[in-house]
Amino acid sequence: MYFLTEVLYFPPVTEASSEGILAYGGDLSQERLLLAYKRGIFPWFEEDHPILWWSPDPRMVLFLDELVVSSSMRSVLNRGSLNVTFNQNFREVILNCQQVKRGGQQGTWITDQMVEAYCKLHESGIAISVEVWEMEQLVGGLYGIDLGHIFCGESMFSKVSNASKVAFIALVDFLKKGNYKLLDCQVYNEHLASLGAREISREHFMSMLKL
Repeated sequence: MYFLTEVLYFPPVTEASSEGILAYGGDLSQERLLLAYKRGIFPWFEEDHPILWWSPDPRMVLFLDELVVSSSMRSVLNRGSLNVTFNQNFREVILNCQQVKRGGQQGTWITDQMVEAYCKLHESGIAISVEVWEMEQLVGGLYGIDLGHIFCGESMFSKVSNASKVAFIALVDFLKKGNYKLLDCQVYNEHLASLGAREISREHFMSMLKL
């Protein structure tokens, strides 16, 4: 595992461990974060621990045409009780992702340091948010990094049933219209798999990233 200094550098992703850990250390500057995402790397660590940089193999992604929208989810969308916006309240979205409790999960990997780093990326137009509203209340959303041809999803939250799915579906529609190649979901989870995401090899992902 590589130790990163103040020098802006990442080793090749093929040097990652079997768990997907590539390096530790460095910082969360805009320059380093953007370089990381462009090279298929992302930070994931806990409070009071060194910054860990990951590039897992396999990689969880959604090819946009493979989005699965169930009939029950279509009914939710058709009811129109949940409204979607983009980039209207990035900070509140990431704070909710940090704070909303999830079943089977202890604590959060979204540290205060990460909140501030990604808010700066948002101010630079690199990180974007999707907000879901019910009666003018923020009830769901997601955020991630926009590379122009690939969107790197980071986290999502729901305060009411299906709110995060509504955000995810709206994001996919936006990405399709922009001719994006895929949505990076990083690592496997059942929620994303139910929406059509699947694992591909890191090599395949890196080839898509370079297109």
